[in-house]
Amino acid sequence: MAVKKIEHLGIHVSNLEKSITFYTEILGLKHLKTMLHTNGIIRLAFLAFPDAEQTVIELIEGYNGPVTAEGKVHHAAFTVDNLDTELERIKSLNVQLLDTEITTLPDGSRYFFFCGPDGEILELFEPGV
Repeated sequence: MAVKKIEHLGIHVSNLEKSITFYTEILGLKHLKTMLHTNGIIRLAFLAFPDAEQTVIELIEGYNGPVTAEGKVHHAAFTVDNLDTELERIKSLNVQLLDTEITTLPDGSRYFFFCGPDGEILELFEPGV
């Protein structure tokens, strides 16, 4: 098994700037970076604890319309060493894939989504530069 750690939790937000302020001022997280997804619509902000950047909170704005009362946590992501190998392994296991190809973000990070047994969204993630 190639999973090394929980990479991040993706949380839907309606206003990225407002949420960054909340998570930094109220919870004390550190804002690492903000980027526009390669689809040109979704904006992502990544935050971590000041002395523990191993696990990240990913704030997601613009994913699928308004944020609903339930389901704000969009996905759990796990870091892997070789995403290409993992995609092929997952494809061979009769698992429901949400992505059949790997997506690459502007910072070089790569990922794909698939479903757990109850439809929960999971992501395998290979960090970029």
